[in-house]
Amino acid sequence: MTAVQKVAIIGSGVAGLAAGIQLAKAGVEVHLYESRADIGALGSGISLQGNALRVFDALGVWEDVQKAGFTFEGLNLRAPGPGAPIVAALPDVKTGGPDYPAAMGMPRPELTRILFEHAQRAGVQPHFGAKVTGLEQSDDSVELLVDGESAGSFDLVIGADGLNSTVRSLMGIETKPEPNGMGIWRTFVSRPAEVERSELYYGGPVYIAGYTPTGENSMYAFLVEKAQDRTGLDDAEASRIMLEESRAYDGPWNSIRADLEKGAHANYTWFTKHLVPAPWNRGRVVIIGDAAHSCPPTIAQGAAQGLEDAYVLTELLVQRDAVDETLWDLFHARRIPRATAVVEASSQLAQWQIDGNRDADAGGLIFGIAHQMAQPA
Repeated sequence: MTAVQKVAIIGSGVAGLAAGIQLAKAGVEVHLYESRADIGALGSGISLQGNALRVFDALGVWEDVQKAGFTFEGLNLRAPGPGAPIVAALPDVKTGGPDYPAAMGMPRPELTRILFEHAQRAGVQPHFGAKVTGLEQSDDSVELLVDGESAGSFDLVIGADGLNSTVRSLMGIETKPEPNGMGIWRTFVSRPAEVERSELYYGGPVYIAGYTPTGENSMYAFLVEKAQDRTGLDDAEASRIMLEESRAYDGPWNSIRADLEKGAHANYTWFTKHLVPAPWNRGRVVIIGDAAHSCPPTIAQGAAQGLEDAYVLTELLVQRDAVDETLWDLFHARRIPRATAVVEASSQLAQWQIDGNRDADAGGLIFGIAHQMAQPA
């Protein structure tokens, strides 16, 4: 018998869909509430490390995810300037273990589509255009209010509703994402044949320039700069700014600029960091994923950590027969130290970039965290 029979999940991102899949497969009645009108995912591409791929396999979605993305091993570092020479070819730690590639890239909307289709097949019941407005708890249930009216009582409510989590606010948690001083331009473009793994350029006019292959004919590219107010730009102006800021970078960036000149869309966001201290639950309401923690994507662990949150939580809910303090203690013991390590390491790497610290042991920090992530959550 599972610890829950009926669960509400708020948010249709990676963490929420993963939790829904696992609970529905175990026979739990799962209702998914999303404030947007449909499942459409914003963004260009996503980088996924091996420990994320390991969770996809446990969810039963790995075969479909692998077909929709581009797997690779290692990381190239290039120098800015003429020719963009490769100055280092670094091996990746297989954080998912030997059975999975070290990393992969894929279009973010494709990942959302695949997870949503699997969630529906498992029996998850989606509700779109549904804004959560209240939570009323008793000892053994939570009444969920959607658009000011009761949506019913649930054994558990899982807040997987992202950085600006409504559930987090309704729980009375004051911790929230704070800008770290960096902003990022992203675009989705065609993949030159020479790009077979992620590549990063350090130096030049921005903190980091890079790209990750996401398919046989696609990749996403990004520029990380000092955070600026980029609101109010139209598509043409956004693409022009990204194009101009990339001129110091040669090699495959020439192809990226050609796509930007043809109208490839550029979007801009700020990096944030936050970590909700224990506990992540208040009674029978809990937050996971970006609602509980965020960090600059300097080691590409954001999605993996949200997936691990979902998998560990659902594993405990399926294996145990009560939502009690023992369950929450086990959940927090397995998740908070690991998420803390990722947030701290990612933020430290970003701060070294901001400070221009050339003596910092970035490689040592990255590989240390990778070895830690190689141990299952």
